[in-house]
Amino acid sequence: MRNRALPALFATAALVLGTAAAAQADPPPPPPQPEVVGVGTEADQTLFNQLSADYNASLAAAGDTTSARFYSWDQTGASPIVPKPGGSTIVRPDNGRTGLAALNDNTSSTLDFDRSVMQPLLTDPTSDDFVALAVDAVSWAAPAGGNAPANLSSADLFGIYDCAITNWNQITDIAGYSGPNARIVPVAPQFAAGDPNGLDTYFQSDTATVFNGAVVTTTGSNRQPRLGGCVVDGPADNEGTDPVFSNPNTLVPYSAGRYAGQLNGHATTADSPGKLTIRSIDGVSPVEYGALNPDFTATNYGYLLEDVVRDAEWNGSADLQNILGPMGWVCNSATAQADLASEGFQVLPAGACGSVVHS
Repeated sequence: MRNRALPALFATAALVLGTAAAAQADPPPPPPQPEVVGVGTEADQTLFNQLSADYNASLAAAGDTTSARFYSWDQTGASPIVPKPGGSTIVRPDNGRTGLAALNDNTSSTLDFDRSVMQPLLTDPTSDDFVALAVDAVSWAAPAGGNAPANLSSADLFGIYDCAITNWNQITDIAGYSGPNARIVPVAPQFAAGDPNGLDTYFQSDTATVFNGAVVTTTGSNRQPRLGGCVVDGPADNEGTDPVFSNPNTLVPYSAGRYAGQLNGHATTADSPGKLTIRSIDGVSPVEYGALNPDFTATNYGYLLEDVVRDAEWNGSADLQNILGPMGWVCNSATAQADLASEGFQVLPAGACGSVVHS
C-alpha cells in the first residue's frame, strides 16, 4: 500500500445558512443523462447523497439543463443494479475495493467513480487516478456503561484482535483503569462475510481494513493480528444498533468522521451509533466538540477519503473536473464544504482537495 501524507493544516468549512437539498440514498429511477455516477465505500455514502442533492439543486437553481447531474449509489440495497440507464448490470459493490473493480471492469456508460478509503496499491492499474476529497480517521467504539476503558493503546488493540489479550483485567497500561475479570468480545464488521481466517489484508469491511493497517503500522508489527476464534462477526460498517453490542464487553472499529456525522444528525434508526461511544487510542481522542480532532487525524489512524476515476476521463472530461476537480464544485462551493464538515469530515485546503495520485 502506498501511503499518501495528510496535510498538516486543514481549512474550516464555512457555515452556510439555508436549507440543504433533500438527500437520496440511490439515484431516482431512471436518472437523467448526462450524469456522473459512482459507487463504493460506506464511510462517505451519506455525504455523497447530500453532495449530489445539493449539486443538482445548484444546477436547477441556475437554470442549467445541460450539465451532467451527479449521483451516488449506497453500499447496501437491492442487487444487482444498473448504475446508469443503458449501462451494464453489475453486482452492487459492497466496499471501496469491489467498487474499484466495478469501475475498472466497466466504462463510463456504466460508472464514473468509486468512493474509496484506501490508498492505491502498486497492483492497481496506473490508469486509475485517486482524487483527494477530505480527511477521516478510524478508531474504536464500545457500549456506554460497559467494561471497556475510555482509552486503549495500539498495542492493546493489536493484542485484543490477535486474541492474545482476552480479558479486561489484562489491560494494565491505561492509567486509572482496573479492568474487571470479564472476557473481551472483539467485533469485526462483516467478518464472516469477509475473511474468517484473518489472513487477508482486505476484508469486506473497509473500516476493519483501515483499522487493521493502522494498528499494524503504529505498533511496528511485521504481521497482522490473527483475528482468531475470539473475534465475532458484526454488522455493516459504523452501525451500533445490532444486538451484538448489548454485550458490555464488545468493541468494534469505527470511522471517527462517520461517528461525528451521526451525532450531527446524519443517522437513521439502523445507521446510528446506538449505545456505542467512540474511544481514544494512545491517549488521543478522535472526536472533540462534535468534530474530528486534528491531533488524531495526524496519527496513523487518519486517512484520506478519495474518489477513484479513470485517468483518460479525468483529463478528457469536464464533467468530472467540474464536480470533483481542484477547481470544481465540491472543493470550492461553500455548500459542499459545509456538507463535508456537517458529515463529520475534515475539509482539505485549497490545492489539496482534488489533487491526484496514481497507483
